[in-house]
Amino acid sequence: MAVVIESSVWEPSPALYIFIFFACLFSILFFPYASGSTNSTSAAKAAPSLFDHGVSPTASSFRFQRNFLLLYSLASVMEGLWSVFGEVELAYYGLSKEKMVLYLCVGLAASISIGSFLGVLSDLIGPKKVCFFFCFLHLLVGLLKRFAPHSSVWVASICLSITSSVFSFGFETWMVVQHEEQGHRQDMLSETFWLMSFFESACLIGSQVFSNWLIGNNAERSMASHSTAAIFLAVISLVCLTKGWKEIPHKVALKEYRASFRAYIVGDKRVWLLAWAQACLHFSVAVFWILWAPTIVADGREVHLGLIYPCFLGSRMLGSTVFPWLISGLSSLRTDDCLVYAFIVLGLVMSITAYDYQEVGMLVTLFCIFHAGLGVVLPSLARLRTMYVPNALRGGMISLSQAPANAAILLFLVQGKYHNNIGNSTIIAFAALGLFTAAGCMHVLKRWGKQPYQNWHKL
Repeated sequence: MAVVIESSVWEPSPALYIFIFFACLFSILFFPYASGSTNSTSAAKAAPSLFDHGVSPTASSFRFQRNFLLLYSLASVMEGLWSVFGEVELAYYGLSKEKMVLYLCVGLAASISIGSFLGVLSDLIGPKKVCFFFCFLHLLVGLLKRFAPHSSVWVASICLSITSSVFSFGFETWMVVQHEEQGHRQDMLSETFWLMSFFESACLIGSQVFSNWLIGNNAERSMASHSTAAIFLAVISLVCLTKGWKEIPHKVALKEYRASFRAYIVGDKRVWLLAWAQACLHFSVAVFWILWAPTIVADGREVHLGLIYPCFLGSRMLGSTVFPWLISGLSSLRTDDCLVYAFIVLGLVMSITAYDYQEVGMLVTLFCIFHAGLGVVLPSLARLRTMYVPNALRGGMISLSQAPANAAILLFLVQGKYHNNIGNSTIIAFAALGLFTAAGCMHVLKRWGKQPYQNWHKL
């Protein structure tokens, strides 16, 4: 008598999508009314919202913000298209797991050797040129994959790793510099920071849907369609950059830049604390995206990963909408207080995952909490950068702080995934330890920080 083994397929409940959607909607729509009830204090008056129905900044400020968010959304879709499609493409060409890891390692090496210094270059020649370079690289990769798909894998791995490095600092630096040059209200920066995180997550979900639609049933045809879509988006982004805001031409002498960087970045212990927190966050996020799928399927059941991915990004959107509630005067918490608690929560999530990661439902819940925390942490760190880092040094500070994180990721990839000398739980435990140290850095930064809050504008 044959034994029939039923396969168990795990899928997230549709109620989870509904909850995330309505929670985001509630947070966005009710925030203007809640903040309006505290308008008697100056702090609340200084926190207008894009969705506010009352007194708001000038029309030019909103126009600037919306135009930038449109460009940033296009860049996010380009990043998302390749991140979703990359593994499918490598599998289509029949590459082994070891070969995929090797391509990832080559990309990380490019991020360390080239991407780490592009932030400095951005400060020297202007962030708009580096954003233009970001779009050009996406256009180049699209053309290579469209007309020479088999021979472009190595070049694409290097170029896309460099674009990821530029994406992490280029658009934020350009927005802050343009915001200052055009004389917009400083209190709009915090709003733009959380909207960047919100729209980026939404665009990543949209890019997943778009990629799945392009893939369809014909794999070979989908390769060409995907490359064509990437080329189209890159051209649109280049046009927006060219026709958009005019950047004030400036060239900073390298000697002068080195002196300023040594004085305001290397010589400021508070910036060191902020840089370490950024590096730990960057490392933990990279570890998550590398190991989340193997960790979930370790349960042994069949899992539809494509249905879980939007839950993570939706949770990050929800966390982003919580950020304005924390800084608008409705809460007595300072930004660094929020970061201390958020980093502790993220560290606990990674610790639990490293200790026992067998139940899929619990893992998905933990990972959603992790991304909700990311939604709070990312705009909070951007706000602290505005407080402690001069605009003229912002790009270099961000890109150089990612270098040790990328080096650590490369080390763990080589030893853990290529040579199988380090287990996944050990790597996740190191990420958790880094997040706990980041919380400690934020606590020390609070004690050393400026009282009251101040902003760096120009050197």
